[in-house]
Amino acid sequence: MSILKLENITKSFGPLLANDGITLSLAEGEIMALLGENGAGKTTLMNILFGHYVADEGSIEVGGKVLPPGSTDAAIEAGVGMVHQHFTLAENLTVLDNIILGTESLWSWKQDRTGARAKISEMAHQYGLEVDSDAMVGDLSVGERQRVEILKALYRDARVLILDEPTAVLTPQETDSLFETLKSLTAKGLAIIFISHKLHEILAVSHRVAVLRRGALVGIVDTADADRNALAEMMVGRAVTRPKPNDMVPGKAILELTDITVAGEGDVPLLDRISLTVNAHEIVGIAGVAGNGQRALADLLSGLVQAASGSMTLLGDKISSTNPRDIVRRGVGRIPEDRHSAGVVGEMQIWENLISEDLRSSDVSAAGIVIRKPAAVERARRLIEEFDVRCEGPDQQAKLLSGGNMQKLILARALSADPAFILANQPVRGLDEGAIAYVQTRLLDARRQGAGVLLISEDLDELLVLCDRIAVIHHGHLSESFAPDTKSVPDIGLMMAGHDDGQKAGGSAHAD
Repeated sequence: MSILKLENITKSFGPLLANDGITLSLAEGEIMALLGENGAGKTTLMNILFGHYVADEGSIEVGGKVLPPGSTDAAIEAGVGMVHQHFTLAENLTVLDNIILGTESLWSWKQDRTGARAKISEMAHQYGLEVDSDAMVGDLSVGERQRVEILKALYRDARVLILDEPTAVLTPQETDSLFETLKSLTAKGLAIIFISHKLHEILAVSHRVAVLRRGALVGIVDTADADRNALAEMMVGRAVTRPKPNDMVPGKAILELTDITVAGEGDVPLLDRISLTVNAHEIVGIAGVAGNGQRALADLLSGLVQAASGSMTLLGDKISSTNPRDIVRRGVGRIPEDRHSAGVVGEMQIWENLISEDLRSSDVSAAGIVIRKPAAVERARRLIEEFDVRCEGPDQQAKLLSGGNMQKLILARALSADPAFILANQPVRGLDEGAIAYVQTRLLDARRQGAGVLLISEDLDELLVLCDRIAVIHHGHLSESFAPDTKSVPDIGLMMAGHDDGQKAGGSAHAD
């Protein structure tokens, strides 16, 4: 029996047709995966379903009743719940307070906390979502916070649950636990829309897969009849093959960190006496759940923060203090974690973004003072073609690019100078299969040409395929590095959760 029907959903933003007559249905107890490139219309469609947007055409039915357009309250009342990729929890409140917030009338003179606690406890036990109702959300792990988000939706009697990239920040063990929870939920009749870029997860957890491309629904397939290559081809309209590295002999040391500590707030350092070496012709991966020191490591190597102790050697030069200009001058290509806030200046044009780290180059400026715009624009044209940045031209504002093309713009700026060391921080986060394959190919090309690459990623599959060595970061400590084929995925997952005999009790760990 269908619990959800979307009929001819159409939505435009100016000349952009975001959703083009999309019709699909979801049955009780079914998990439907929603797959598509960046900009394919997935987020727009879910925002229409959840009441954030109003469709230009079409209708939505939940449980046989037409859903009023543009009302989140109506969607929640009808039984639609949504767990966003970036959790919407108040860290300074308890689990109980987060779950019941907004569920009681403003005219209630007293909260029924006893009844709420009992309902939460029953749901948590029933669906394997155990969490302490009195714990402060700020003290919870990422996996526990996700349980709270799901409990929030279930507490509001959700019948349709939307999960947006739910495994993006989970360890393998937490992902397995989530999948078991989803099976329990669907066994009770809950219907789930599962949005993910990870094709192996879609194949593992869903019953059907709906594929969007350029705003249109190009097909719905039974998961049992699908495979990874076929889904990728449906998604991007062509065959897609991810690259694989060739065996190479590591060269000289490009980056050496020795007993580096980066101070944090209070007595807890962000990085605690870590040591790491990255050689030429090598990709070294940093695995870990978000928030365990990856940002501090990236900021250190970008020149944004200073080490409180320890030493850093880059291309044979010992560096006592850094700034971003010095880092770039020394031959570092930086691919930042957040392409929107740190990777580009959205209001600036593409050609301006491409020279933003090279303003004093004689190629684009006169005496390092006056920008030679014709030369800068011509350089931008060459890089747009070389890196396949799909845009209207060098004068287009960077904010108008899709996520994949924005990442290609950053790659063009970072790699065009043939850097000896590349800091790639979450370089394929949120990208579709075609863009992922392109970014990974460029990183492997740089490795082949002699660069050393430090790849920070929360996607363990990406690290296992691309990296020559992997080290795991947890609470500012860095494990010994290891070859990807020497540890199992569950073992690495335990390390990501902090259960690893290889991490030294004193905090010093080497990845040489």
